Amino acid sequence: MVDTREFAAQVAFVTGSSRGMGRGIATHLAALGSSVAVHGTTPTSARAFGEADSLEAVARAIAAETGSTVVPVHGNLADPVAVTDVVRTIRAALGRIDILVNCAGGDVGAAGTGAPLGGRPSRNDALGIALEDIQAVLARNLMTCLFVCREVAPEMIARKSGRIINIGSLAGMAGVELGAIYATAKAAVHEYTRCLATQLRPYNVTVNAIAPGEIVTPRFVASRAIDDAMLVEGGTLVRYGRPVEIARVVAFLASESAGYISGQVIRVDGGRQCFPG
Repeated sequence: MVDTREFAAQVAFVTGSSRGMGRGIATHLAALGSSVAVHGTTPTSARAFGEADSLEAVARAIAAETGSTVVPVHGNLADPVAVTDVVRTIRAALGRIDILVNCAGGDVGAAGTGAPLGGRPSRNDALGIALEDIQAVLARNLMTCLFVCREVAPEMIARKSGRIINIGSLAGMAGVELGAIYATAKAAVHEYTRCLATQLRPYNVTVNAIAPGEIVTPRFVASRAIDDAMLVEGGTLVRYGRPVEIARVVAFLASESAGYISGQVIRVDGGRQCFPG
């Protein structure tokens, strides 16, 4: 039987997809027919906020829900050697990568997600944040994106076909007092997206970024005070977003419909920020 789903015969690699927004993106792409590589830093990354017992369990659940092939891979993507190993594993299992979604990240300091407030640095402004937290936040959000793009983009160049979608943040679009290094890292992801898109134009590879607003995930709830009135799911744009609302934009940017869109940073925030980007 021919699979008529939109991304049948496509392979997607979604970094940071053992939980949260990344898992939502991976599930949505799999539901549209893509084979998907789901990724966590470790085989048990999904446990951090109680979303699953293991990366293997996440892969099995997505496969059962969508009927697509789902392969779990793990490794610290801030280490270029680990990136090479992860991508080699994906190619061995699935053959190639057509869609790359760089979702690994988060305002998480050196103590990791097990620290209070979901791992956010205890001093989190531009001057007071500890040096080890600066390094951790930059590595988690910026260097992972750079290293994975450097590993995956050459095969797309060779085929003259591919889609790269980097997940930035609304925080990277304006100055903030708290989360300053996270905002700086995400602003750098936005600019790297533009630079890479310019370089890959002749090769028919699109590169875009999404800047999500506040998206409800278990870590989001664990890392801040929640406004219960913002938890409504419809009837107003003055609310928190949901992972599927980011996933739908990822799917659009990965589709043929977006084949002439590249180098853009698209806010998905319910209109919270409306000034020019």
